[in-house]
Amino acid sequence: MANLVTAGLDGSAESAEAARWAAREADLRGVPLLLVHVEERMERPLHGGASGEVQEHWANALLRDALEEANRLYPCLEVSSRRLKGVPAKVLADAAASSDMLVLGSRGLGSIAGFVLGSVGAGTIAATDQPVVLVRGPHGPDTDPGVRRSDGAIVVGVDTERPCDALLSFAFDEAARRGCVLRVLHSWTPPPVLGYGYGYGYDLDPSAQQEIGRSIATAVDEMIRPWSEKYPAVTVAPEVRVGQSAVQLVDASQGAALVVVGRRIRHSAYGTHIGSVAHAVLHHSCAPVAVIAHE
Repeated sequence: MANLVTAGLDGSAESAEAARWAAREADLRGVPLLLVHVEERMERPLHGGASGEVQEHWANALLRDALEEANRLYPCLEVSSRRLKGVPAKVLADAAASSDMLVLGSRGLGSIAGFVLGSVGAGTIAATDQPVVLVRGPHGPDTDPGVRRSDGAIVVGVDTERPCDALLSFAFDEAARRGCVLRVLHSWTPPPVLGYGYGYGYDLDPSAQQEIGRSIATAVDEMIRPWSEKYPAVTVAPEVRVGQSAVQLVDASQGAALVVVGRRIRHSAYGTHIGSVAHAVLHHSCAPVAVIAHE
C-alpha cells in the first residue's frame, strides 16, 4: 500500500468538497493527504486570458487554501500539495497509481439528476486500477463541511456470479474504520416466463420467486462470511432486492455515507469503459461513490 490519499483540485466547489472528504479519509487511515492541481497545457491561458503569472498565482492560492482548511479540520493530518502539468485524466491516473485512493469532485445537480461525471472523471477512472472516489459538491443545510454525509452506512453492490473480493475488502475496511453498518446489496431480475403473450418474471408464482430469493440470499451470505470473520466488529446487513442493480443502488444511496461499486479492468483501444452499472450509479447517486477495479 502507498499509505497516501490524493485529492484533485480544479477550483470548483465540488473539488473543494472532495478535498474535505479526502482529508477526513486520510485522517481516518492515519496517512498523509496530497492535494493536486493539474494545469492542462494550452496555447492560450485560462481564466479570462490571464497571464501565466496570474494563472500560477491562482493555482498556488487554490492549493494553499485547501491545505489550510484541511489542517484546520484535522490538525494532526500531514498535508502537502503539488502543481502538475499535462492532460488531466492521465496525470490524475498517474497520481492515483502511487496512492491508496484518488478523490475527485463531480458536479451535482440535485438528488434526481445526481452526478455529472465528465470526461476527466470518466477517463481517470478507466485509466487507473486504484480506488477512485467521486464526491458531489456541497448542498443542503449542513453547516460543518468536515462531517457532511459521513455518518450513514456503507453500501456495496455485489454480484454472486462474479468475484467480488476487491469490493468487499474495500467496503469492510471502510466500515470498520468508520464504525458504521455495511449494507451488502445484491439485485436480481426474474427470468422471462414462458407462455402466451409477453409475460416476464414478475408474473412468477410468488413461492417460486421467494425460493429464488432465498437461494440468492444464501449465496450472498456465503460470499460475505469470510469477510465477516475477518472483521467481526462490522455490523453487516445483507440485502437481496428484485430489480435492476443500478436502480437499486441509487435508491440505497439515499442517506449513505458511501456507495461502493465495481468495474471490470478492461484494456481497450476504443475508449473508456467503466461498466453500465458503475456509470449509472456515478451519474445518479446521492452519496459519494467509490469505484473499485477488479478482474
